[in-house]
Amino acid sequence: MTFSDHDQFVIEMLRDDHSFAVEYLKEALAELDKEDGEALFLLALRRLVEARGGISKIARAANLNRETLYRTLSERGNPTISTTKKIFHAAGIHFSELTGHV
Repeated sequence: MTFSDHDQFVIEMLRDDHSFAVEYLKEALAELDKEDGEALFLLALRRLVEARGGISKIARAANLNRETLYRTLSERGNPTISTTKKIFHAAGIHFSELTGHV
């Protein structure tokens, strides 16, 4: 995956600031209702994975096949709730943080 300068800045923030990561993902989830929401959510997941160690590291931590994770995060990806939860957990984020029910 290649990222722009803006992407790199966001990735650094996602890596270095847990609160930012939680708010960023909350916004990505809220955007799912919009026309391009799914594409934006997948971009947010790709950035999170990159920030938290990359495809190989997150795939191992999530107990997912590396190729499967790569396809899941592609522009045509369609992650299940189960896979999304595994990615979030491997990246140190929990759904409860995104809903405000910690």
